[in-house]
Amino acid sequence: MLIKLWNWEKNWVCQQVFEGHTHYVMEVKVNPKDNNTFASASLDKTVKVWQLGSAQPNFTLEGHEKGVNCVDYYMGGDKPYLISGADDRMVKIWDYQNKTCVQTLEGHAQNIASVSFHPELPIILTGSEDGTVKIWHANTYRLETTLNYGLERVWSIGVLRGSNNVALGYDEGAILIKLGREEPAMSMDAGGKIIWAKHSELQQASLKALEKEEIQDGERLPLAVKDMGSCEVYPQTVQHNPNGRFVVVCGDGEYIIYTAMALRNKSFGSAQEFVWAADSSEYAVRESSSSIKLFKNFKERKSFKPEFGAENIFGGALLGVKSVSGLAFYDWETQELVRRIEIQPRAVYWSETGELCCIVTDESYFVLKYQPDAVAAAAENPEKITEDGIEDAFDVLGEVSETVKTGLWVGDCFIYTNSVNRLNYYVGGEIVTVSHLDRTMYLLGYIPQDNRLYLGDKELNVVSFQLLLSVLEYQTAVMRRDFDTADRVLPTVPKEQRTRVAHFLEKQGFKKQALAVSSDAEHKFDLAIQLGDLENAYNLAKESASEQKWKQLAELATSQAKFELAQQCLHEAQDHGGLLLLATAAGNADMVTKLGIQADQAGKHNVSFLSYFLLGDLERCLEILLASNRVPEAAFFARTYLPSEISRVVELWRVQLGKVNEKAGQSLADPKDYANLFPDYAASLQAQQMLAGERTKVIPAEDWKDIMANYERKPLEELNALADEEDLIDEPLDDKDHPIAGAVEEELEGGEPSKPEEEKVLEDELDELDIIGSLGEPSTPEEEKLLDDELDELDIIGEPSKHEEVVTGITTEDLEAELEMDLDNLKLDDIDTTDVNLDDEELLED
Repeated sequence: MLIKLWNWEKNWVCQQVFEGHTHYVMEVKVNPKDNNTFASASLDKTVKVWQLGSAQPNFTLEGHEKGVNCVDYYMGGDKPYLISGADDRMVKIWDYQNKTCVQTLEGHAQNIASVSFHPELPIILTGSEDGTVKIWHANTYRLETTLNYGLERVWSIGVLRGSNNVALGYDEGAILIKLGREEPAMSMDAGGKIIWAKHSELQQASLKALEKEEIQDGERLPLAVKDMGSCEVYPQTVQHNPNGRFVVVCGDGEYIIYTAMALRNKSFGSAQEFVWAADSSEYAVRESSSSIKLFKNFKERKSFKPEFGAENIFGGALLGVKSVSGLAFYDWETQELVRRIEIQPRAVYWSETGELCCIVTDESYFVLKYQPDAVAAAAENPEKITEDGIEDAFDVLGEVSETVKTGLWVGDCFIYTNSVNRLNYYVGGEIVTVSHLDRTMYLLGYIPQDNRLYLGDKELNVVSFQLLLSVLEYQTAVMRRDFDTADRVLPTVPKEQRTRVAHFLEKQGFKKQALAVSSDAEHKFDLAIQLGDLENAYNLAKESASEQKWKQLAELATSQAKFELAQQCLHEAQDHGGLLLLATAAGNADMVTKLGIQADQAGKHNVSFLSYFLLGDLERCLEILLASNRVPEAAFFARTYLPSEISRVVELWRVQLGKVNEKAGQSLADPKDYANLFPDYAASLQAQQMLAGERTKVIPAEDWKDIMANYERKPLEELNALADEEDLIDEPLDDKDHPIAGAVEEELEGGEPSKPEEEKVLEDELDELDIIGSLGEPSTPEEEKLLDDELDELDIIGEPSKHEEVVTGITTEDLEAELEMDLDNLKLDDIDTTDVNLDDEELLED
């Protein structure tokens, strides 16, 4: 029943007690416009207003039938209002100056627990034990919506000045919601005059008085603000027409058109939405979800109902209507359908010329080019018009997966802010970031004379960023392929902006021009590489002395068969691997030798090892492994290639391994001490000597096809075969390099004839045959048979003795074939032996 005032600056001393209520006091609120007065709500069914310093109330407001639970003050300066909620399920608005009840709000089914005037929006919020929060219009007291989140009874509503957020407290928890539009109601004309709405008041500011040279990017502008007056509706949007002479204010389901200079009412009406056409004298309003009205010179000209309804409308060169079927564009004059696109847009922006259009959705935006010629041609040929309009009316220039907050066109450049607070612009498929914003900002416009872009935030602060008109003009000219204009504008582009222009040219495919324009050495080098311009790339690489650039240039030079330049670049980059590839591909042994030395000195052991290995310098390879402390690898390398070095390396390995595990170190076997563990060790030493001679020979590259690959070779088998060949070196050979006499038997039998008797029989039979002499055809069948019998008796291959084995595998047919080859392919069956005397010794001498 008492209200006490406590002073926390004086250690929470009770400074005053207010008496007057006859029941519990439920809530106290201080007047935001006069901090010396406050109001209290009590279960005694009254609201009392008090003055600090007085123990008695100034006055009492009576009207509720049950106890009052909550009270709040209206924060605006135009109405001296109080609001109260009670257990009688009523909400009452009071004029505390006249001490009268202005309005009673009914609708809740249970006690009212909390009420609030929103500090920024023209709404009243009421919460009840029925679990609902109702939102009422503060001017018309119309119920706008009811919120029910299923969290049982509502007990509190919290609002914050400067924010549209609202906090709601329930039995089962709390929830934070956002109401209204975040985007401020403000607009700027082409001359730099800004009009914005602050609650119901309209204010004006001008950019002309600012010192443009002192403006810093992103800093708040010190604008002189002038009050224009109060608006009859609560402004939700403010928008200038294209020529800036008029401004429209929309809110509360109505629109009012004012003159921009003096805020004189020019026209008004009911509208859910309002849009201007490209022609400043035309505009359209959406009265409902099915009806659209068109006006010209403030007079209604046409009313039509789109086929699929109208959820939203968009102004510009064409009238855009959003419906469940997508976005439909209509001609302003004829209201004929131009094109229907299956898309659900959030905004549509047109360029000043009406050639370009940007359609913004929730997740991306599309840049289209309007084709008025195709539309005009289709008008003359109705067959080209389908139920979705004219198919060729628009060309898609680009799609970007980015959420646009606000946007506008400057020339052919689409400037926008996105959901992550970046200020970008799109031109020709390229996105350029102008700035990263520290908060959500909304585009107002661009003033070419200032070369600056202006933005505002929800607190009605205005900032600007430099955006050079010359850069935009140049990019626009390039997009239109107007290169004469582009060349004329280029000298006006500052040097620090040239690289940005060069990136744009590169994006459009004009890399040669980009190379000439760019002032960034890194960018120029990349362009030179892409263009294959070795001279420019070489000069830029020389200036930067970057290893990466030298490597890139070496790759380019190699691709163009400029091997000397490639070698120089690889040397500059210290790319030993690349040099090795180049040297081996060219077969340049001297270069490989030098590379091995350089890589060794530079500590590039892999490259130096491979270089010496390719050169056959196995001893140096072994030393590299040892020097790089790769002793185990050195041991296996020696076992494979240099068995004579195994003992030395094993000893080093024992010492190294013994430091870790002495027993493991001692377990390493040396072939000198454990010959039984290395069965082929002696033969491998001989193979090493055999192969050492090969390594000293230089083999021409053209012989590579005839040389067996190393991995296919078996040195130990080669060594055995070589030993067998050396046994045959002293044998007599005929003029066709065939062993004669006993050599034939040795080759066939793998050695000397096993018995002297067999050798003697063989010689006698050869003497009897004596077929080397005069040759001719057998004259009679009897002679031919005689020859066959004699050959059968000779049986040149012979039967091996019982104690010997034929190791060559040569058959009688093989020997006869070889003999025929020696006789210039003469068939033995065709020999005429009629006049041959087998006892003639002169035949043997021949």
